[in-house]
Amino acid sequence: MKPFLKHTGVVAAMDRANVDTDQIIPKQFLKRIERSGFGQYLFFDWRFLEDGSPNPTFELNLARNKDASILLARRNFGSGSSREHAVWSIEDYGIRCVIAPSFADIFYNNCFKNGTLPIVLSESQVDELFKRHTSQSPYSLSIDLDTCRVFDSGGFEATFAVEPFRRHCLMHGLDDISLTLEHAAKIDAYEASHPALT
Repeated sequence: MKPFLKHTGVVAAMDRANVDTDQIIPKQFLKRIERSGFGQYLFFDWRFLEDGSPNPTFELNLARNKDASILLARRNFGSGSSREHAVWSIEDYGIRCVIAPSFADIFYNNCFKNGTLPIVLSESQVDELFKRHTSQSPYSLSIDLDTCRVFDSGGFEATFAVEPFRRHCLMHGLDDISLTLEHAAKIDAYEASHPALT
């Protein structure tokens, strides 16, 4: 998992509440067995028209949001089913951070397990970010996970909360497997002292 320490990137603003996981990654793409390659299907039904061409009005297709690595959204982002593929598609697309007033619990937890930082800010702070996004093109934000700050070059600054263990894991790029492998020597020693039964 790629560590998250400090990040500055272009913001794509999605002025929608209750964005669910079936819109983030539609069900027809869940048959893939790899964890990579899902970025091309992110928001597929919104990003593309029926003929397969890009939808020119969809937020991520706008020129001002080209190469966006931060997604700004409204409340209850990631609602719906528990599919981890939703975060895989966001991460694979290149989004390192999602900012919203609230997230669905399972989606929020999956973000930390896959190297994506979900930041909860107040409704008024998110409103202010939407206003700044509208008035600047492109609009960029900086995020410092060490100090738990998000800020721009125009005077906006806010702090956010991250549970210490999750913060540690993100900053060091540790997923569940990596955490287990940190104890590989102890696991090997235990297995060596407890031979398999025959």
